[in-house]
Amino acid sequence: MTATDPALTALAQGWCALSLLHGRIESRIERALQSEHGLSVREYSLLDVLSRQHDGDGGHLQMRQVADAVVLSQSATTRLVTRLEDRGLLARYLCPTDRRGIYTDVSESGRALLEAARPTNDAALRDALDQAAKDQELAPLVRAVESVRVPA
Repeated sequence: MTATDPALTALAQGWCALSLLHGRIESRIERALQSEHGLSVREYSLLDVLSRQHDGDGGHLQMRQVADAVVLSQSATTRLVTRLEDRGLLARYLCPTDRRGIYTDVSESGRALLEAARPTNDAALRDALDQAAKDQELAPLVRAVESVRVPA
């Protein structure tokens, strides 16, 4: 492949369009969450991921799993957890079966904030997708996002 290869150019254009869509969505959600709930997109994502833990087999996430889920490095995730813990939105505790393991769970105030913020997040996402769908370059990506169905 060369720099002028049409396939490479199309691939690069597709990646740029995907990056643009992501940026627009994240920016819209960030503004809405910050103004209405004092949360960043990353904070909301972390609360959301941790709120989905359960007591069953494999139900509690290790820090590296949390980091993967919120698309941050492990050190950035640890700093984010600490900030939210300082705000009283999260609590850490020792794993009952392995005293070396530390789990993080959403506190009651964290759950209340998450539930209040969820409609804001969803509305901002919908609005960002609706706006992007009007752009010819982004419309196919919006359709692709809307067609994704995650098994329950």
